[in-house]
Amino acid sequence: MKPIVKVATLLSLSAATLLASGYRIPEQSLNSTALSAAYVAGANGADASYYNPANMALMGGGAEIETAITYINLPKVKYTDVLPAGVGLNGDSKEEHFIMPTMHYVSPMMGNWRYGLSIVAPAGLSKRWDETYQMAKAKEFSLKVIEVNPTLSYKVNDQFGLGFGLRGVYSDGVIKMQGSALGGYVNEMKADSIDFGYNLAMSYRPINDLTLSATYRSNVDLTVKGSAEGSITGLGGAFSSDAKTQIPLPASLALAAAYTIEKTTVEFVFERTYWSAYDKLDFDFSSAAPNLAFGAVSPKEWKDVNAYRIGISHQYNDALKLMAGFAIDENPIPDNRVSFELPDSDAKLYSVGFEYKLNKQMSFGLAYLYDDKETRTIDTRSNEADPTTGIHGTFTDSAAHLVTASFKYKF
Repeated sequence: MKPIVKVATLLSLSAATLLASGYRIPEQSLNSTALSAAYVAGANGADASYYNPANMALMGGGAEIETAITYINLPKVKYTDVLPAGVGLNGDSKEEHFIMPTMHYVSPMMGNWRYGLSIVAPAGLSKRWDETYQMAKAKEFSLKVIEVNPTLSYKVNDQFGLGFGLRGVYSDGVIKMQGSALGGYVNEMKADSIDFGYNLAMSYRPINDLTLSATYRSNVDLTVKGSAEGSITGLGGAFSSDAKTQIPLPASLALAAAYTIEKTTVEFVFERTYWSAYDKLDFDFSSAAPNLAFGAVSPKEWKDVNAYRIGISHQYNDALKLMAGFAIDENPIPDNRVSFELPDSDAKLYSVGFEYKLNKQMSFGLAYLYDDKETRTIDTRSNEADPTTGIHGTFTDSAAHLVTASFKYKF
C-alpha cells in the first residue's frame, strides 16, 4: 500500500519542521531563538512587530528591519516495539534539514501610531519513515505554514501601548503511506487555501525598568482543498477525486514580564496554546473508493497546554549583547492519539546567542537552540499480538537543533 497525501494551506513564508508543542514554531527571529522565545515584554526591535506590536509604540528611534535565516535539523527518531524485533516493527525516521527565512520591519513613529510587517513561518512539521510498519501510517507527513502579519500600534501615553494585526496564512504539506490493506493502494492528494486571523497586544510600563505585556494570536483554520489520485486494488483500481480537510493553527495567549537591572534584562513568559481546537482530522473525497478507504474521521482530541520560558539578556559593552534562555514546553497529544506522523513529547529547550553592533545603523547576530524531547512509551494496541490494532513501543532520540543568523539595520 502506498498512499501519498499532499496537504496544503496558503499565505506567508518558509519550511516545514517540528519544533514546539504540536507543530507550532515560536522561534522567528534572532532574539527569540537566543532566548527560547522568552521574548514578549522585552521585544524592542523590528521583530516587535510580530512578538509584541504594542511595544512598537513604546520604542525609540526610527525605522528598523531584521532579516534572518534559521537552519533547522531534526535528528532521527527511533521507535522500538515491545514485540520481538524479528517481526519488523522497529524503525528510525529520516533525518530532516530545513532552511527558514524570516523578515521583520517597524516604521518610524507617525504621531502616536506606528506600523510593522512580519513574514514568518509560525508552524509546520515533517516526519518520514522507510520501514513497512511505520509507512502504513506515515511514510511522509509534512506541513508548511507561512504567515504575513501586518501590524499597527498606538501610544496611549508614555507607559501604555496597544497593538493589533491581521494574520494571513499559507500552508503546504505532504502525507505518504504504504501498506497492504485492501489488496494494496496508492493515493496522492494536493490541496491549498488562504486563511485569515488576527493578533492583539498590550504593554504597560509602571516604571522605566519594568514592562508587563499580554499578547493573543487568534486561531486560524487551514481550510485546504485540492485533488487526489491513486489506486486501490480491492476497490476497483485507479481513482481521481477532489479532496479537502481542515487543520487548526491554534490560538495562543502569552503573559510576560521583563525587568532590567543595570545592563541585564530578565524576562519570564507564560504561554497557553489552545490545541483543543484540533479534535479530529477528516479527509473528504468526492469519489466513493478513496472516501471509503481514507475518509474515516481520525480522532485527535489534543489538549490545551502551557509553556514556561525564561530569558536573560546582558549588554556586555556598547557593541556586544549576550543572550541565553530556557523553556519547558508541554506537548498536547494524549497517549492514545500519538501516531507516527507526529510522535511528540514534552520538551526542555536550551539556547544561547549574541548580537554585535557594527555601527549605529547595522548589527548582526548568531543564536543556537536545542530542543530536547523526552522519551515516550505508547500503548494503544487493542490486540497485543496484532500490530495493526495500534502502537505499543517507545520513541527515543526526538530533538531539534536551530541555528539563526541575523542582520539588522536602522534608518
